[in-house]
Amino acid sequence: MSTQNALLTILVEKIKNDTLVLPTLPAVALKVRKAADDPDINLQDMGEVIGQDPSLSARMIKISNSAYMGRAVKVNSIGQAVTRIGLRQIKNIATALAMEQLFVSKNDLVGEYMKKEWANTINVVANSMAALQLYITETRKRELSIDTMTLMALIHSIGVLPILTEAERHVEVFASPTFLDDAIDKLAPRVGGSIMRSWEFGEDFVTVAERWHDLSYLPQKIGYIDFVRIGAALAGQIDGQKDAILNLAIQRGVVADINSLLSDEFAEMCAAAKQVFA
Repeated sequence: MSTQNALLTILVEKIKNDTLVLPTLPAVALKVRKAADDPDINLQDMGEVIGQDPSLSARMIKISNSAYMGRAVKVNSIGQAVTRIGLRQIKNIATALAMEQLFVSKNDLVGEYMKKEWANTINVVANSMAALQLYITETRKRELSIDTMTLMALIHSIGVLPILTEAERHVEVFASPTFLDDAIDKLAPRVGGSIMRSWEFGEDFVTVAERWHDLSYLPQKIGYIDFVRIGAALAGQIDGQKDAILNLAIQRGVVADINSLLSDEFAEMCAAAKQVFA
């Protein structure tokens, strides 16, 4: 057995035995999600929770004033930002804004992978959000929300993180580009599903993390996974399957035609989505 196969086997065993170290949500995201789940929470209380983290507060105000929210009047306080965003959306948005904290490493090679993964993820997020916005505009259907779409796209490849963390813990054997690429390709989806379950996210999130890359999985109804796939295809994350994914999206009625994804309008929506994480 080659060294790479041996290392892959070790990772598989850790997954099976539930001993692979999974990432935890940043503390501020946990606080916001817990507060949002409280049936007695109000906007003022939520503002106080978010206000405990200056960085998150600043980014919440920024997102409130962005094209993402589609409002012209500027807000200047966390209280105004929370009111504009609303309790329903704030749980997912706060989690999304905190996610970047997970993509860091002290090892140079692993750090480069983390940086690259975050940049790729933001591209997927921007494309997915823009594709959903086009869909809503064209169909007037609003069953899917932009804030949930944002978080879905952010977690689609979350399974990469524990693999990179394992590489950082055993740099002398794990941290080679060839092994990392192979391990990520083969194991990230399974690990991603495990993370979503450990974070107690809903089944839709588990499905996206585990099966977004598996084109044999076709839900009956159009859902978030369709837009994640479009986002990943446009971001170049799925080798050799871009055309298949986009053609499938057209067949399923997710997009009207390819030209809509090449339009200035789509490019502008992508740019606005990226500004949320700038």
